[in-house]
Amino acid sequence: MKRICMMICTAVLLTLTFSSSAFAADAKDIVDTAVAAGNFKTLAAALQAAGLVDTLKGAGPFTVFAPTDEAFAKLPAGTVEDLLKPENKQKLVSILTYHVVPGQVMASDVVKLHEAKTVNGQEVKIMAEDGKVMVGDANVTKADIQCSNGVIHVIDTVLLPQ
Repeated sequence: MKRICMMICTAVLLTLTFSSSAFAADAKDIVDTAVAAGNFKTLAAALQAAGLVDTLKGAGPFTVFAPTDEAFAKLPAGTVEDLLKPENKQKLVSILTYHVVPGQVMASDVVKLHEAKTVNGQEVKIMAEDGKVMVGDANVTKADIQCSNGVIHVIDTVLLPQ
């Protein structure tokens, strides 16, 4: 009887181990998840122009406050095109890294924060009220999109560092 229990426990443990490994292998990184969503084309182009794709495909974990294409469209006419020019790469890197917080910060943690230090070194303000979360001037419209190397929170406005 003891031997049968040990065999069953081992089989269950192996099943759980292989299942979780398969899940981890199927999960996409932050960049691939954003690209697959289809509404982050501008963000993907900006990450490419800034040379940050490999970084956000790295081990992480990262928390990305990802502006949608509509968020980028709110910027003054010509802003995105100007930022994508090679001579503005450093400014673009500064803006994009202002959207990234080191570590994996889930929505349940974000609502407890008043600010977070971004990868570009500046603090971004966080406000949670009446079930809504704002990061800087942006509303979080969708939270906790799990990725293999972190989490994405979708925002409706591009964050601009001070």
